[in-house]
Amino acid sequence: MRGAVVLAALWAFPAFGAECSDVSYQDNSYTICEVDAETDDLRLFLNDAQGEPYGSFGNVEAENGTLVFGMNAGMYHEDRAPVGLYVENGEQAMRLVTNPGPGNFGMLPNGVFCIAEGAAFVVETLAFRDSGRECRSATQSGPMLIIDGQVHPRFIPGSDYTNIRNGVGTSADGSRVVFAISNYGVNFYDFALFFRDGLGLDNALYFDGRVSRLYAPALGRNDYGPRMGPIVGVVDHLAPAG
Repeated sequence: MRGAVVLAALWAFPAFGAECSDVSYQDNSYTICEVDAETDDLRLFLNDAQGEPYGSFGNVEAENGTLVFGMNAGMYHEDRAPVGLYVENGEQAMRLVTNPGPGNFGMLPNGVFCIAEGAAFVVETLAFRDSGRECRSATQSGPMLIIDGQVHPRFIPGSDYTNIRNGVGTSADGSRVVFAISNYGVNFYDFALFFRDGLGLDNALYFDGRVSRLYAPALGRNDYGPRMGPIVGVVDHLAPAG
């Protein structure tokens, strides 16, 4: 396995099914959280019961129960509304966007992270549109990092355009779901290689860079910063919130 050869875990802490760890790959450091989509309560969060954006991991916990993992999950406008497709518990808040546009989101091909029953998938946008795939929840972001084992065609090896970045990758059958954030600046090309060659995943999607955030209490990590739009997380109903 490619990932088993090159990925070196520094420490790992199981967290009620979601397992987070700090790892190294090609002289960079990443934190990853691997989720079991079949057994873990993996969800997307946007607005609270009053219709206001959650904005933070703490607000998500206050209304939904203890988070064992959380991460920002897609690009958003100033009012925290999603830029592209957003579905939460079967309710669509924003349509799928298929046309090119400005910024990283519009660097086609972009893609969709789909939480289905017992599995989760990263799917390129046009393939998603044509597939008829059923998603309990979904968030669109971009660019794609890995598309069916291939690096995004517009990424440049050795680029000096680096940033803290985060995203999600899945296996082709949806059985493996791994969220990752770089702990130092990384370019798109190297971040894509981390998902493909470091983690051995077939498809991966970029979430963001400037506002990349992770909540991993098992690692003692709770990243602070500007209020977020879409958030992805795993809820543990057996543990008390706070």
